[in-house]
Amino acid sequence: MTELYLVRHGETEWSKSGQHTSVTDLPLTAAGRRQAESLNGRLRPEDFALVLSSPRQRAIDTAELAGFTGAHAPELSEDLIEWAYGDYEGLTSDQIHQRDPDWDLWRDGCPGGESPQQVVDRLERFESRVKESGAERAIAFAHGHSLRALTLCWLDLDIGLGEQFPLQTASVSVLGWAKGEPALIRWNAV
Repeated sequence: MTELYLVRHGETEWSKSGQHTSVTDLPLTAAGRRQAESLNGRLRPEDFALVLSSPRQRAIDTAELAGFTGAHAPELSEDLIEWAYGDYEGLTSDQIHQRDPDWDLWRDGCPGGESPQQVVDRLERFESRVKESGAERAIAFAHGHSLRALTLCWLDLDIGLGEQFPLQTASVSVLGWAKGEPALIRWNAV
């Protein structure tokens, strides 16, 4: 059974300010680069039979700075992109709540972007690929909301619980198995 490591990308200006970032491809800040570099040596590329990344530069750069280069460079997967925020791209939750006080990403999704079900469908497809890969250990470099949604899919939990699984930038989490059932092995380790 595959064990899946999840790595959220390092800090960007918008992750620092709390702005929703999906398609806007921001670089890592200097602090974000240091965060990603701190993973180098903690994660050994040779320990992973399957290395995947969102195609967004912030995720690719995090993987590279963590030491996943050359033969260990990640394969890019569109299924790992961040939740499409549509009309809410670049806005903070406070700004969104000024427009729509009852808005909840995990329940409502985003106008002009993805619904929770669309995110679940995409990440269940990714989850199946990982589980069917035959890899003992896999790693995915991606984004806060998409990795939280992936975790809920892995654990067969309702996506509405996403708010209860916060992820810091450049954190490492591990999904695996306990007594043959999907399990959360480690969460939000920095």
